[in-house]
Amino acid sequence: MDNKEKVIKAFKESEEPLNATKVSQISGVDKKEVDKIMKELKKDETIISPKRCYWALKE
Repeated sequence: MDNKEKVIKAFKESEEPLNATKVSQISGVDKKEVDKIMKELKKDETIISPKRCYWALKE
């Protein structure tokens, strides 16, 4: 499983919006890498921000 899949899995398993630090803790991926992956996911609109600095998968 690559890092992008781990980050997406962390979002799927969480019932609440997450910030990059939480995603890093859950997935075990380095925070800098999580930031890069989340930037891609934002661009693709895979994740959306329900509140400031927190992100969740688009349903």
